[in-house]
Amino acid sequence: MTLLALGINHKTAPVALREQVAFGPEKIDHALEELLKQPQVNGGVVLSTCNRTELYLSLESQEKAQEQLVKWLCDFHGITAKDLQPSLYWHQDASAVSHLMRVASGLDSLVLGEPQILGQVKKAFALSQDTHALSSELERLFQKSFSVAKRVRTETDIGANAVSVAFAACTLARQIFESLNHLNILLVGAGETIELVARHLREHGVQKMMIANRTIERAELLAKEVNAQVISLADIDSRLSEADIVISSTASPLPIIGKGMVERAMKARRSKPMLLIDIAVPRDIEQDVEKLRDVYLYTVDDLESIIAQNLAQRKAAAVEAEFIVEQESRHFMDWLRSQAAVSTIREYREQAEAIRASMTEKALAAISQGADPEQVIMQLSQQLTNRLIHAPTKSLQQAAGNGDVERLNLLRDSLGLDHQ
Repeated sequence: MTLLALGINHKTAPVALREQVAFGPEKIDHALEELLKQPQVNGGVVLSTCNRTELYLSLESQEKAQEQLVKWLCDFHGITAKDLQPSLYWHQDASAVSHLMRVASGLDSLVLGEPQILGQVKKAFALSQDTHALSSELERLFQKSFSVAKRVRTETDIGANAVSVAFAACTLARQIFESLNHLNILLVGAGETIELVARHLREHGVQKMMIANRTIERAELLAKEVNAQVISLADIDSRLSEADIVISSTASPLPIIGKGMVERAMKARRSKPMLLIDIAVPRDIEQDVEKLRDVYLYTVDDLESIIAQNLAQRKAAAVEAEFIVEQESRHFMDWLRSQAAVSTIREYREQAEAIRASMTEKALAAISQGADPEQVIMQLSQQLTNRLIHAPTKSLQQAAGNGDVERLNLLRDSLGLDHQ
């Protein structure tokens, strides 16, 4: 039995190629069904995200496996091996085990330590469970990888610090204000970054959010998800005084929030402090705003310095995480090898039992036909002994004849004999 992991990711392939080999939700079931029809394949899991497409497989034998599986992958997506091969990586047994553990722990992600990948790996595993595409070895491997990812999160600081602009903005807000629960937060824009910000804030218990956007319909979709109020960009001037925190990220070529607008808001707030985080390029908030009293303005450059510092801390934590993965990978391979031994022992016992049953049946038949029971028993014991020691005796003779002392001693040890 062989464990394999093969695929492409953001490190080896451009997005154009990753798009071509992605497995959409509507394709996964069919892909698993077809994959299990391939020669030697006992089980499989398909992991497909925006940054990677990977197949995790258990095979009866690895003979010609790479050629066959690459052909299947290319045929399934209608691409050529010439286009795919340069970006494809291939991990086997211990390397495959280690790779999956690193992926699940966020050590192989575009953003080091990001937690979303674990949920994606769990979803891929669940789909294989639902379609009965798992072998016992693969099931054990994935369950082990989940526990390794949890251990990495618990024992290291791999996910403790913000390394995305959206998360860094939320982290900064939580550092400045003791609690966000009762604050009113204005989000300007409704693009991907603001979506991430809104979700982070919601996860941290923010109850009051306003979303201002040029396109009201887009803002309403996000507002419905995070239970926020929608206003237009034109409403910002009249509603800004309500905001304790403003986080802005639009594609506007000109500033949306000017110094005069903030001055009017601060007058209405009676100088109650306001935090403004501008993560747009070009900037959404005029730089002169930072000169106002009780107003705290941070730009994307300020966040980038926070991110750089946090990324350095994550890289230090990753060293600890890699040690955990290495340790757990060895433990899993020890278990896997022990399963091979269990299978061999079971096969050996079944063989011995078949010999015993066959010879006992013949002996009983002879006695029932009038043969001398004592003679039958003596003959049975001699024949049974000869049958059981035939294969070990042959192996001992071969080892001795070849002068293979190491093998000879191993056989003697297996048979309970003292070494020469």
